[in-house]
Amino acid sequence: MTTAEAALLPDRLPVVDLAGLGTPEGDQAIARELDAAFGGIGFAYFANTPISLAQQDAIFAASRAFHALPDAAKRAIDMNEFHRGYMAPKTSVIQTSSVAKVTKPNYSESFMFMHEVPAGDPRFGLPLQGPNQWPAALPEFRTAVLAYQAAMEAFCRTLLRPVALALGLPADTLLPFFEKPTTFLRLLHYPPQAPDSADDEFGSAPHTDYGFLTILLQDMSGGLEVRRKDGAWLKATPIRGTYVVNVADMLARWTNGRWQSTPHRVKNLSGGDRYSCPYFFDMDMDARVECLPSCTDAANPPRFPPVLYGDYLLERLNKNYAYRQPAA
Repeated sequence: MTTAEAALLPDRLPVVDLAGLGTPEGDQAIARELDAAFGGIGFAYFANTPISLAQQDAIFAASRAFHALPDAAKRAIDMNEFHRGYMAPKTSVIQTSSVAKVTKPNYSESFMFMHEVPAGDPRFGLPLQGPNQWPAALPEFRTAVLAYQAAMEAFCRTLLRPVALALGLPADTLLPFFEKPTTFLRLLHYPPQAPDSADDEFGSAPHTDYGFLTILLQDMSGGLEVRRKDGAWLKATPIRGTYVVNVADMLARWTNGRWQSTPHRVKNLSGGDRYSCPYFFDMDMDARVECLPSCTDAANPPRFPPVLYGDYLLERLNKNYAYRQPAA
């Protein structure tokens, strides 16, 4: 197998070491690893991140506490129109999947938290710009979620420089697109699926993500799989302390397909409960996404028309989530 084939058809996800993140030499080294991983399968483990094991354990503890609440306590904060709150099992169907025809809802439940939008913010009341919701029975839950969100946003902002460098751009090129980033923290619980469950029953059906980068913290249960170029599904086996990071649709468009928004899926066959905490770090809602100058030339013209990130996001949310569908 050639080096190029190995990048596209790996037998495991590559590991990117972030130990030098934030230093000129470290960012350059990380940039080279990012381009190899994201230009190959579009996924990687991130090791030696600035997020400590204690911070990771704290958000898992908060998630388990939330999902252990009685159903009525969770349903009291059902998802609001701003895409914040509780999402009950089997209330999302990935209608926009380009991977497979999905007809069955996801077998998972989650709590969704997004970036804070204070009531005095000029954005307040616009699509996806509204209040987060919190479970009344867990006063400490809000503190844990806000602390983790702050740490993750700071971490992701430091990634913008090596990402730009990896694409042959000045280090600060992407910063203006993330002045008020659109962020999602989703605390997911996957109940165990029967070993003989149908092939089309998933905790999360095959899909790609919508935005820029997804930074996933998963427990040790397994179940996440990533599709290789040959159609085979590669297990993203959990590695304690690492994140599984992937390119999402907007970053793939920005790079003109140089980096891939790769399909992935989850089926929890561990025999126990599975928890994961994906953090979605996306650009401003009004950011215009068009082919980056370093990713096009006369032989490789732009493959995608420019799009406003907010328009793209809302289209997909409106199609995929039951709470956003018109009443029958």
